[in-house]
Amino acid sequence: MHSKFESIILAAFSLLASAAEPATLYRTVDRTSSFDPIKTEAVGDMRCVALVYETLLEYEYDTRPYKLRGCVAESLPEVSADGTVLTFHIREGIMFGPDKCLGVDPATGGPATRELVAEDVVYSFKRLADAKLSSSGYWTIENKIKGIDEFRKASLSEEPTDYSRGIAGLKALDSRTLQITLEKPSPDFLWVLAMPYTAIVPREAVEKYGVDFDSIEVGSGPFRLVKWRRGYRIEFERRPGRDATRDATPLLPGAETAVPIEKLVYLVMEDASTRWLSFLDGGLDVAGDISRDNWDAVVNPDGTLTEEMARRGIILKSQPSLDTYYIGFNLDDPVVGPNKKLRQAMSCAFDTDQWIKLNNGRVAAADGPVPPGIEGKLETAHPYSFDLEKAKALMVEAGYPDGIDPSTGRRLTLTLDLGRTDQEIRESAELFSAFMDRINIVVNLQYNNWPSYLQKVGRREAQIFLIGWMADYPSALNFMQLFVGRNSSPGPNRANYNNPEYDTIFDKADTELNDNARLDLIRQMQEKVREDCPWIFMHHRKTHLLLNPRVRNMTIHDFPYGAEKHWRVGNRE
Repeated sequence: MHSKFESIILAAFSLLASAAEPATLYRTVDRTSSFDPIKTEAVGDMRCVALVYETLLEYEYDTRPYKLRGCVAESLPEVSADGTVLTFHIREGIMFGPDKCLGVDPATGGPATRELVAEDVVYSFKRLADAKLSSSGYWTIENKIKGIDEFRKASLSEEPTDYSRGIAGLKALDSRTLQITLEKPSPDFLWVLAMPYTAIVPREAVEKYGVDFDSIEVGSGPFRLVKWRRGYRIEFERRPGRDATRDATPLLPGAETAVPIEKLVYLVMEDASTRWLSFLDGGLDVAGDISRDNWDAVVNPDGTLTEEMARRGIILKSQPSLDTYYIGFNLDDPVVGPNKKLRQAMSCAFDTDQWIKLNNGRVAAADGPVPPGIEGKLETAHPYSFDLEKAKALMVEAGYPDGIDPSTGRRLTLTLDLGRTDQEIRESAELFSAFMDRINIVVNLQYNNWPSYLQKVGRREAQIFLIGWMADYPSALNFMQLFVGRNSSPGPNRANYNNPEYDTIFDKADTELNDNARLDLIRQMQEKVREDCPWIFMHHRKTHLLLNPRVRNMTIHDFPYGAEKHWRVGNRE
């Protein structure tokens, strides 16, 4: 039965659905903290930013294996013979706005638009490199673009940062031509140019809105932000005057009579049962991350939809995800940081079979940082997979026989930080705590909301923490960079792992053009990470999305940022 509170919510969503235009789509999003591309730390941020801003390159939506195509750039770049000079030609007619920071439109008297030019790309990359702005995405261009690190170093001492300072490897040759010169060849660099971190913004907006820039948007993307009620609701509509043919994707079966989305509503719903009931009552068009409690009511043991779901016309989309979820150790912490044997013991105490059972088989076991489906994944056995007797022996070597801390005479106690408070995360955390109890470690659970959790991890204040990494692009190096010392918090190396030998191997792999040699280096890095255990490897997700039948032209994408521009919708039933 629905509670009174749930019934009120569902009635409200049903009213919204019935009143909505046919081209309006409702779905959920995690709490979003910023619309500034360089501050897109979390998936929710990236999804929003990619709707309103654009990058040089983007993915071909319906092509597998994944391929890139031009976005702001007309096409993939011209590349020099040595692989270091990339020349891009910027499309004509891409417009920022409208927004008052761009002036007044003489024809309408309203806010003006402005054409995007090559110098805007240069400016946006300088913002990403500006140390004062503390972007967690600097790793995407660090040590890559010639002269970018010198610009960043200068920004530390300058007040304010001098954006007129040139960068040798980043030049607007004219308004339509951009040239990027790399320090060394980089096989993965083009993937970076499709990431939200590198989205292009107009200087006028940054300078006019200052600290408020992360709360507004002055982009060129397919949608524009029209309303944002933080922690509750974000509304977008198609950007007026945009050339919609740029978003054209070959129609998938069943989409011929549907229309592009004109209005998109993102709703923050942290309670899984509310999300589920809203989807069933038509208030949401998409249901992702089917909860453990609802799994058996939705999916049969053979992976097909149950009769009830099929009768409703619900569509199930499924595929393995390019992600890895883990328990991270903060290696700056005085207890877990210097004690490799303790980390190894805790890894051996993690019962993978029980973990998968808790998750209804919706996940696959992880034995390293690189997920299945990415070339270079290490296929040998993990030396610290579940083995309770080995875990107990390692606890003795770690200095905690039977889990007793000799300095206190009591059980070793650690704190696990978590970024959500829903029932599913609580059950997961409690099971992990039970695993550690088998080796007599007490795990205290600390629940946070998502933004404060990210801040805590970024400030290196968490001792151990549960989190995941979704691939930024389809390369093993995207996962291996999570252990590079210079990428430590607030960068993506949240464990603050620092191994100079590892970094040397990574830098060699990052510029190695021979595929076999690069893959061998990637495997060496995975072996080192397995041995040092900065993470306890938990699982790789299997993506399952449920769609109401009005949603068309949708295919699961591992890099779905801005993907709604390709979707289509039919009338609500």
